[in-house]
Amino acid sequence: MADNQNVEALQTPGTAFFIFGATGDLAHRKLYPAIYSLYREGKIAEDFAVIGVARRPRTPEQFRSDLRESITEFCRYKIKDEEEWNRFAEHFEYKSLDINNLDGYVELKQHTEALEQKFNIPGNRLFYLALAPELFSSVSLNLKKGGMLDSEGWHRLVIEKPFGYDLPSAEKLNAELNEVFKEEEIYRIDHYLGKEMVQNIEVIRFANAFFEPLWNNKHISNVQITLSETVGVEERGGYYDHAGALRDMGQNHMLQMLTMIAMEPPSRLLAEDIRDEKVKVLRSLRHYNTNEEVGENVVRAQYTGGEKGGKKLPGYREEDKVDPNSNTETYFAARLFVDNFRWAGVPFYIRTGKRLPVKTTEVVVEFKNMPNNVYLGQKHSLEPNLLVIRVNPMEGIYIKINAKNPGTESEIKPTAMEFCQSCLVGINSPEAYERLLHDAANGDSTYFTRWDEVATAWSFIDKIAKAWKEGTPKLETYPAGTWGPQATHDLLAKDGFRWWPVNGQEEDNVIWLKPAE
Repeated sequence: MADNQNVEALQTPGTAFFIFGATGDLAHRKLYPAIYSLYREGKIAEDFAVIGVARRPRTPEQFRSDLRESITEFCRYKIKDEEEWNRFAEHFEYKSLDINNLDGYVELKQHTEALEQKFNIPGNRLFYLALAPELFSSVSLNLKKGGMLDSEGWHRLVIEKPFGYDLPSAEKLNAELNEVFKEEEIYRIDHYLGKEMVQNIEVIRFANAFFEPLWNNKHISNVQITLSETVGVEERGGYYDHAGALRDMGQNHMLQMLTMIAMEPPSRLLAEDIRDEKVKVLRSLRHYNTNEEVGENVVRAQYTGGEKGGKKLPGYREEDKVDPNSNTETYFAARLFVDNFRWAGVPFYIRTGKRLPVKTTEVVVEFKNMPNNVYLGQKHSLEPNLLVIRVNPMEGIYIKINAKNPGTESEIKPTAMEFCQSCLVGINSPEAYERLLHDAANGDSTYFTRWDEVATAWSFIDKIAKAWKEGTPKLETYPAGTWGPQATHDLLAKDGFRWWPVNGQEEDNVIWLKPAE
C-alpha cells in the first residue's frame, strides 16, 4: 500500500501534452522516450494525451509507427508487452498544422477537447515548443487567439534554448511571450539542470558536514568546469555559425553549473528561493567592461583540420553550411570571479568546445594545498586535494587525497576514492528530459531558468561578445582532437594552476581505490 501511495504522489496530474515540432529530432530522440519512461514507471497514469503538431502530413498510424521507432532506438525501457504498448500508444494523436494558420488552432482545440473527454483530462495543457526560437511568439499568440487557453485547467509553455541572441532580443521575446503567458507559466528548459549529478551538487554541498564549512575562499583555491564534445557541428552548421560556443553553451549550461557550485544555501527548499540564490551568483559575477579585460580573461578559438584514432577530421570552415571565412568560435575558455564574501579572489575557470579529445562534463574543486615548508611538505611534493563531480557521460564523484603508497617506506602518492553512480544505476539512469517534463507537468520550476536569470546572464555575456566583435582577443586555432589552443593553458598558468585531467584521461601517478567487483 505504501508503494502505491508513493507512486500516486509522483504521478503528474491529468495533462494534455502538445509537442510542436513533433517530427523533429528533439521529439524523436528525447521527448517521446522520456514520456514512455515516465509511463513505464507509473509517473504518468492513464489520464494523459500527447498531441504531436507539425506541418508534415501524417496519419495516426504513421505517427504511432514513428513513435515506436523512437522508443525502440532511444528509450532506456524496451517494449516487452504488446498490450501495454497499445494502451500507451492509444494516447498519442497527430495534427498537421500550419502554425501561422489560425483556423488550424480552432480545429486543434476541438480535437483536444475530444481527447480530454476520452481520457478524463481536466483541461490541463502543456505546450512544448520544440521549434526555432523565432516561432515562439507567433505560436503563443495563435494558441491564445485559437482558444487553446480557454480550458479550466492550468496552461504552461515549455521552450528550448536559445532564448534570444543577446539581451535586447531576449527582452523582446520575453515581452511577446508575456502578452500570452505569465512568468510562472513559462518553463525555459536547460536540460543540463535535469542531469542527475548537476542536481546532486546541492546534496553534496548542503547535506555533508565536511564539505559546506570548507566551501569558501579560505579553503578552495579554484574551480574548473569543463564541458567538452568530440563531435563537430554535424548538421547544425547553419545555426552554429550564427551562435558559436559562447552563446550555444556559455550563456546557459556553463553559467548554470557555476551558479549551482557557487550559490548560498536557500532559506527554504522552494523553487523560487533556490532560483533567487542562483540569480545572486549571476549578479555577483565580475563584468569585463573593456576589451582589455576580456582579452586578459577570455580565450576564443576555432578548430582546424586534425586527426583522431587514425581518422582525419575536417576543420570548422570545411564543415557543411559554414562560411569558409567564418570567425565563429567553436571553443572558449574564461576566468571568472564571483565577487561576494564567500568567493572573493577564487577564480572559476570554464571551458567548452567541439572536436576535443573526450566527451565529458566535469566540475573540479581544487582545495588549497598544505604548507610546503612544514612537516611532510618539507620532504614531499604534496598535491592539492580535489573534489571532482562527473556529470556526463559517467556519473559520480571522486575525492583525491594524499596517502602513503603501500609497500614503501615513506612515499606519498595521490589517492582517489571514487563513487561511481553510473556503475550502480547502470545504463538505466533517468534522462534529464524525464525529470524536466515531469517537473513541468507538476508545476515545479526549480530546474528551469527564470527570466531574471536569463537577463542577468545575457548582460554578462554581451560584453564579451561585443569585445570579440571588435577583435579582442584574437581568434586562436586548435587542431581537431586536441584540448584547445595554448592560450587556454596560459590562462591558468599565470595564476599558478593547470587544467586537471578529465574523465577518461586520469593521471598515471594516482592510486584509484574502487569498490571490489
